[in-house]
Amino acid sequence: MALPKIRPDEKWSYRDYREWPDEERWELIDGNAYDMSPAPSQRHQDIVLELGRQFKNYLLDRMCKVFIAPFDVRFPEADESGDDASNVVQPDIFIVCDRKKLDGAGCVGAPDMVAEILSPSTARKDIKEKFLLYERHGVKEYWIVDPESQITHVYTLGSDNRYGRPDIYSPDDKPTVGTLPELVINLSLLFRE
Repeated sequence: MALPKIRPDEKWSYRDYREWPDEERWELIDGNAYDMSPAPSQRHQDIVLELGRQFKNYLLDRMCKVFIAPFDVRFPEADESGDDASNVVQPDIFIVCDRKKLDGAGCVGAPDMVAEILSPSTARKDIKEKFLLYERHGVKEYWIVDPESQITHVYTLGSDNRYGRPDIYSPDDKPTVGTLPELVINLSLLFRE
């Protein structure tokens, strides 16, 4: 079934979203539908796979799990069930340490850590809408990786439940992951050609 024509006042839920064609990728933020096309570039995919590989290697035989898109993360509001969630996103990479949040179809509630790799078609959404969504729902750590500038911004949720100023890293840096402090990420491997 093709997605019905979107009207500005139309709001969607996870229940609606599940009825849309599998070959189309969409996200919902505050009930608004965002088309995920075009497909990510080779550079984007290389970065996702390398960062995901570093996470996966570290997490082998540990409680936390790493996932890469497409895999749904539902953020139900206080008055919504998982099926009624008006926020459904597919982060490039995310880590979940509370396995009770996993239901086979994805994650319900905030992952511990999310990383988005910027693409020209989704950068604004990642920097603005998803930033606010992740902050509002308590994602402890949010990484924004920019392939063009090769800069990584790491936001950490403070005691006030807000993201403060980011830690900013270049390819020469080896930051630790706040939610997994023993894990050191080699950023130079993300950007090598």
